Amino acid sequence: MQQTIIQAGALILPLVIGIVFHEVAHGMMARRLGDPTAHEQRRLSLNPLRHVEPVGTVVLPGMLALAGAPVFGWAKPVPVNRERLNNPRFGMMAVALAGPLSNLILAAIGAVLLGLMARTDATGGILAFIALNLRNFVLINIFLALFNLLPIPPFDGSHVVEGLLPRGAARAYAKLRPYGFPLLFLLLLVVPYSWPDLHLVERILLPPVDWATDRYDALARLVAGP
Repeated sequence: MQQTIIQAGALILPLVIGIVFHEVAHGMMARRLGDPTAHEQRRLSLNPLRHVEPVGTVVLPGMLALAGAPVFGWAKPVPVNRERLNNPRFGMMAVALAGPLSNLILAAIGAVLLGLMARTDATGGILAFIALNLRNFVLINIFLALFNLLPIPPFDGSHVVEGLLPRGAARAYAKLRPYGFPLLFLLLLVVPYSWPDLHLVERILLPPVDWATDRYDALARLVAGP
């Protein structure tokens, strides 16, 4: 039981950090492009308490970790007012991409730190827990980045698609936004439960996640040296 709790802690801590930086990155990019809403509402803070959504940030990830399932979650979205952006069409795409980009940068930092730890040849105790956290930190940030790039509302990828589509098609696509969470529920829970042999999520997400993980592992090995 103690080992399970340690493993869950080593998953939830990296997840909370990744989610907080993801949301703050959205708000910082929005502010840079003309919308200070997140700053006005004091959401450009790395204090997790300003971003934590109890179910999505703590309860659900904890249950998934204890069940041995893939861990994911969400925080309270940072407020962005499209109309206050200098260029709303481009601005929304840039704001959306800032979140996943922050996770990819965090994953790179985690890989570098893993490589530096490997140079010490130290194992056991607190160092083993730190190494586990760093490994999970890399994997979770990769997953957060790629998962959020799915072109399904309300994910960041949907804002990118909306910005790239012709205006008429973008308006039609935007009408899907109120149905985003029900659609996500169907894709992540109903479809896998009803048709387990489809392996829908694995077919879509695992190939890019595995590819990106190999690149970050290579970075860690480069830093670790021969």
